[in-house]
Amino acid sequence: MSKNNVVGFAGREAIADSLTKLLKAGAEQLVYQAVEAELLELLAEHSERRTEDGTAGVVLNGYLSERELQTGFGPVTVRIPKVREKTGAPVTFRSALVPPYVRKTKSLEAALPWLYLKGISSGEMGEALKVLVGPEATGLSAGTVSRLKQVWAEEYRSWCEERLDKERWVYVWADGVYSGLRSEQAKLCALVVIGVNERGEKRFLAIEDGVRESTQSSREVLLKLKSRGMNVPELAIGDGAMGFWAALEEVYPKTRQQRCWMHKTMNVLNCLPKSVQAKAKQSLHAIWQAETKADAEKAFDLFIETYEPKYPKAAVCLHKDREELMVFYDFPAQHWQSIRTSNPVESTFGTIRHRTRRSKGCLSRDGMLHMMFKLGLCAEKKWRRLRGFDYLARVIMGVKFKDGIEVTAIDQAAA
Repeated sequence: MSKNNVVGFAGREAIADSLTKLLKAGAEQLVYQAVEAELLELLAEHSERRTEDGTAGVVLNGYLSERELQTGFGPVTVRIPKVREKTGAPVTFRSALVPPYVRKTKSLEAALPWLYLKGISSGEMGEALKVLVGPEATGLSAGTVSRLKQVWAEEYRSWCEERLDKERWVYVWADGVYSGLRSEQAKLCALVVIGVNERGEKRFLAIEDGVRESTQSSREVLLKLKSRGMNVPELAIGDGAMGFWAALEEVYPKTRQQRCWMHKTMNVLNCLPKSVQAKAKQSLHAIWQAETKADAEKAFDLFIETYEPKYPKAAVCLHKDREELMVFYDFPAQHWQSIRTSNPVESTFGTIRHRTRRSKGCLSRDGMLHMMFKLGLCAEKKWRRLRGFDYLARVIMGVKFKDGIEVTAIDQAAA
C-alpha cells in the first residue's frame, strides 16, 4: 500500500493554528512563484523550437489582467502569463494552480500548507492541488516543483549573504531548533540567530544547519555573521546547554551573556520529582520576577537552601549559571520581558517543529532549512518592535542601568 503524505482537513478549525497565520503572509508570493515555475516548465518543453534566425520559437507575451482569487486567507492577486509561438503548432499556457475562470476556492487554506511544506521537498504537490481546485486539476509536474525548490534555495542563499553592517544590532537571541529529520547519527538541528536593531526591529540573522551542542557549528555561524558585517552586540540571550557560548567568547568576547530563564526553569524542574515541581516552579519565578537584583539573589539563595539537601542535581543545574541568569538587571526594565528568555526563537519555531515531525521523512536536509527560512520570514513580517525601543540608543551609548533604571551622574557620584 503506497504511503500518501498529503492529508485533507475537515474544516477551517482543524488548521486554524499559528502556521496558517504565517502562511497567509506568503500566500500571494507562493502563487506567483508557482505560476512562474509552470511558465518556465512550458518554455523548457518547447526550447528546441527555433525561428530561422535562431531565437526562441515560444516566448513570454505579457500577462493577462490581474484577478483576485478568493481564499480562506482573503483575496490573493494573481497574474497569469501569456505565451506566443513564432513557429510550429500553437502553444497555450494553462496554469494547473490557477485554472481559467477560477475565482474562489473554499479549501485553499487546507492546500496551502502542503503546497508550501511539501512542495519544498517532494513531488506530491499535485495531490494538494486536488484539494485546492478540485479533481479537475492536472497537477504540477516534477519539473515545476523542482524549479520552485530552486527559487527558494536561491532566495535562501542570497539571504545568507546579505550585509548586516547597515544596522546596529543591539541584542541577539540564539537557539538550536531540532526537527523531526535525522541524519545518519543524530537529529538535524538548525542554529537560529535573531537580532534587534537600534530601531527595535527584530530580524532573522542566521538559520544554519549544525549541531546544537557543538562549539564548532556555532563558531561557523558567528564568524559568518561577522564576515557579513555584524557589529558586537551588547547582549546575547540563549539556553546554557548550547556550544554557542564558548564560540561567542571567541568571536564576540565583549558581548554580555544572558541565560534563558524559560530553558533554565525546565532544566531544573526535570531534576525534581513531579510532586514538588509546581512549588519549585513558583520559587524559580520568584527569582527572575523580583524587582531588584538584591531581591533576586535572596530568592536564589532560598531556592538552593530549600532543595539542595534532597535534590542536589537541581541545585547544581541552577547554580552553575547564576551570574549569567542575573545579567538582565543591568539593562532597561522595559526590555526585561524580551531579554530574560529566548522566546522570540521558541515562539516562531514551535509550530514548525510540529510540522516537521508530521512530515518526517518527507523533507531533505536542505528542504528543512528552506522551509524554516520561508516560514520564518513570513513570521518576521508580523513582529512588533521591541517594547521600550527608545531605550536602545542609551544601551548603545553605554549608559549604565541598575535594576532596570538608568543610573544618572548624581547617582554614580553618591555611590
